[in-house]
Amino acid sequence: MPRTARDVVFVDGVRTPFGKSGKGLYAETRADDMIVRVIRELMRRNPGLPPERIDEVAIAATTQIGDQGLTIGRTAAILAGLPRSVPGYAIDRMCAGALTAVTTSGAGIAFGAYDVVIAGGVEHMGRHPMGEGVDPNPRFLSEKLVDPAALVMGNTAENLHDRYPSITKERADAYAVRSQEKVAKAYADGRIQPDLVEVVVRSLEQGYGLATKDEPPRPGTTMESLAGLKTPFRAHGNVTPGNAAGLNDGATGAILAAEEVARELGLSAPMRLVDFSFAGVEPEVMGVGPVPATEKLLARQGISMDEVGLIEINEAFAVQVLAFLEHFGIADDDARVNPWGGAIALGHPLASSGVRLMMQLARQFAERPDVRYGITTMCVGMGMGGTVLWENTNHEGGK
Repeated sequence: MPRTARDVVFVDGVRTPFGKSGKGLYAETRADDMIVRVIRELMRRNPGLPPERIDEVAIAATTQIGDQGLTIGRTAAILAGLPRSVPGYAIDRMCAGALTAVTTSGAGIAFGAYDVVIAGGVEHMGRHPMGEGVDPNPRFLSEKLVDPAALVMGNTAENLHDRYPSITKERADAYAVRSQEKVAKAYADGRIQPDLVEVVVRSLEQGYGLATKDEPPRPGTTMESLAGLKTPFRAHGNVTPGNAAGLNDGATGAILAAEEVARELGLSAPMRLVDFSFAGVEPEVMGVGPVPATEKLLARQGISMDEVGLIEINEAFAVQVLAFLEHFGIADDDARVNPWGGAIALGHPLASSGVRLMMQLARQFAERPDVRYGITTMCVGMGMGGTVLWENTNHEGGK
């Protein structure tokens, strides 16, 4: 029978504070416990949503092993106390895992297969370093399908500096300093805290504690403090720990719903899913992925970048963001870009980061009724990019 696509809205988003991998906040915390905490908080914050109305739980993880394996969407749903009738699944698109969980389950809502879903991601890079347990096919190298550099994300960032010689180390460091400054200001203004859920953590040395804020930010970062950092991926290179996201642990989750269902249940709906696009690029310069993904999306929708009033782009590396901005003719310090800072300061727990971008965009939409469109975009390992276009449901005219 004929079907009519339904409008999909972002209802709410929650995340754990992000921690440093290794001996950070979550060194002795399980990955599945982090995503369970997120799911429970989403349900607590939205009492008008009956648990049995959730049609799917889609949770991403890049390294699907150990405590973030075992079809984590389903196991986390059970552990969170959702009805056994609620199904779930795991998804992997490396850094764009949570972003893909949203687009995949959101498309299911638009098609009519779901009414309400929970989508998110978790990554415990301390317990499960990127690449743990993988066995790349030897044909990748023996048949020269990719350069060896493609398998090391930092090397791909150095390659991007080669492709864009105008993006110097100093320019990347300056961007990183601004990211730290913006996060510090967003915290001071109380903008980030509303979407954080406290997490009980334990340490054999210190006992139990409570994670209440992100661990990675380095307020007070200066150009001088970044200038002397080592370039681990290339001698005399451009990429340093100061102008790249670190290795992090954390979980994110969001509720999506058909717009009429959100209205029926009295749920908030700060932004509407308009369209999304993924694109592949040369794996050796994976950071350029957001460029063709965004171009495809804007062309399909018939709008220009000038009509996009807010841009949340994941800061895997400063050079990757700057390449995107340079391509679209956007200034490095354009106020539309990551107004509250990004992953260079906050951290990038791989598969979870996409939903962090979305929840920050939703909050910004609420403060900016003059803005109609915003995007969330990110580069993806092995040479991909993903972009989602959102519409502000609070739009009152303007850009």
